Amino acid sequence: MNYGSAKWKKKRKRILKLDGYKDRVAAMYGQTLEGNMVHHIYPAAEYPEWEYEDWNLITVNKEITHNKLENRKTGELTAMGKMLQRYIKPYQNWRVNKYGTATKNH
Repeated sequence: MNYGSAKWKKKRKRILKLDGYKDRVAAMYGQTLEGNMVHHIYPAAEYPEWEYEDWNLITVNKEITHNKLENRKTGELTAMGKMLQRYIKPYQNWRVNKYGTATKNH
């Protein structure tokens, strides 16, 4: 995964905007945090075929939430990161509510 590529920068910007620059994981716990990083729910190193899929990308706070999802030394998912995978299944458009409309991000 080339995080410096123009393709990634464009996708990152799109996901941040799509999620309203809010930490979507923190929101699951009733918290409001600024979203400043895009996290791969299913790691790009293990699932390169999903590295640019919207459903596999989620806005988080780099300093707080991202470190709870992924071990920064090993790159392995933490228990919380694995929980997120159980919550969000491949190809699931989790940004759409039960009525089939996009969720609001504000």
